[in-house]
Amino acid sequence: MSAGSSGNANAKAAANLQLEGLIEATRATLARVAAEFAPAVFASSLAAEDMVLTDLILRNRLGIDIFTLETGRLHAETLGMLDKIEQVYDYKVTPYRPEPAAVDAYVAQNGKNAFYDSVEMRKECCRIRKIEPLNRALAGNKSWVTGQRRAQSVTRAELHVQEDDAAHGMQKFNPLADWSEQDVWDYIRANDVPYNPLHDQGYPSIGCEPCTRAIQPGEDVRAGRWWWENPESKECGLHMVDGKLIRIKSQAAT
Repeated sequence: MSAGSSGNANAKAAANLQLEGLIEATRATLARVAAEFAPAVFASSLAAEDMVLTDLILRNRLGIDIFTLETGRLHAETLGMLDKIEQVYDYKVTPYRPEPAAVDAYVAQNGKNAFYDSVEMRKECCRIRKIEPLNRALAGNKSWVTGQRRAQSVTRAELHVQEDDAAHGMQKFNPLADWSEQDVWDYIRANDVPYNPLHDQGYPSIGCEPCTRAIQPGEDVRAGRWWWENPESKECGLHMVDGKLIRIKSQAAT
């Protein structure tokens, strides 16, 4: 074996070892959530990161319920993931939808696509279609889990694995905080995890159809989300209070 081949093999072995460490740490976090912070729920966007967590939760039969926010404006490919999860894991993800009256009022007053007009209009649309349904989904639970990663955007750079979500009166867990995009895809490929076909079409981050575009090589992974806005404003509000990201108090893992 040449020196170059040996070096590549060593690097691959080190990468595999690192990923195994991340997987074990994530599995341990999820098990702790299920054991110590029940009832717990997982808010899945049905994108790649969330499919990693879905796989870990369901394969390990952890007592964490999974829900998604069915906004009424999702891609057909994203909605198709609900059927795919049921086929592969024999599990039905619970969809939470916006109140029809609130959607109708927004559209009647502002227009169906008023979110393009201003950040305020976009955030109001997100409030109706995402935040209010999220509040219903979280009600009565002790903790919730997300698939957020630090490397996803500047707005998530200070993400912690465990946080005190005072706004909802519960603990919030981000088990993939330390994972890279490469780690996510290495796990998906190694474990044959189903994923949204839009990821193969240039969509590393997927939200509502009119608010998401494919990105170009070299662009930030979330550049296709609300692409008409500045990066600092690119959060839908699910992880914000009074316009600020919920990074109130991190909790050390025990």
